[in-house]
Amino acid sequence: MARISILLYHHISQNVSEGLTVSTENLEKQFRWISQKGYQTHHFSELITSQKYPKGKSVIITFDDGYVSQWQWAYPLLKKYHLKATFFIPMKYIGGEDEWNRARQSIMTVEQLKSLDPAVIELGYHSYGHINYQEVSPEVAETDLKQAITVARESTLPMQPLLAYPYGKFPRENPEREVFEGLLKMCGIQYAFRIGNKVSTFPFKNPYEIKRLDIKGEFSFERFKRKVKYGQLF
Repeated sequence: MARISILLYHHISQNVSEGLTVSTENLEKQFRWISQKGYQTHHFSELITSQKYPKGKSVIITFDDGYVSQWQWAYPLLKKYHLKATFFIPMKYIGGEDEWNRARQSIMTVEQLKSLDPAVIELGYHSYGHINYQEVSPEVAETDLKQAITVARESTLPMQPLLAYPYGKFPRENPEREVFEGLLKMCGIQYAFRIGNKVSTFPFKNPYEIKRLDIKGEFSFERFKRKVKYGQLF
């Protein structure tokens, strides 16, 4: 089995680094370290296709919510350091704002999403309406996923069969859990992502509960490095 640290980012800012917002200065420092230490970055679509164990040290970089700040600041840094990443998009809000937050941030347009080099960025779903799948009925979850897929098809966006759960939430107990996983399979989703804060292993034990490491803006550089290597220690 191969160990893979899957990093989770959200908003990027030039001058703020707190909570779900990471500064461009910290982000570049982190990306530079990943590159210099010889970590290989991967797209999930590559793992789906090959099913081979990645060799050497591996990191997968993910960004939730599809913010314009990711296109503006993270994307150029990924290209600069020859890294790959996955952007998870809440399809209802393309070209709009994150209405689920108080401090509104802009979300990429279809044109901005299409401008991303697919060799650098792959796109996955972050639901349609940024809903908490743990709190809705199977019927609502099914409608949401189908709406997301419809928007992608009508916009001709090159989406991969990936879903990052908004808030990291999904049904945890049966029978709701089995019903939800059946829905994901029916919609063609092959990998789905929670938080979990543990280093993952590949092949994934459960492809619908893949753990990611959330990276916070206030993390020191040393804490960032520890989290990439070992996951959540405390």
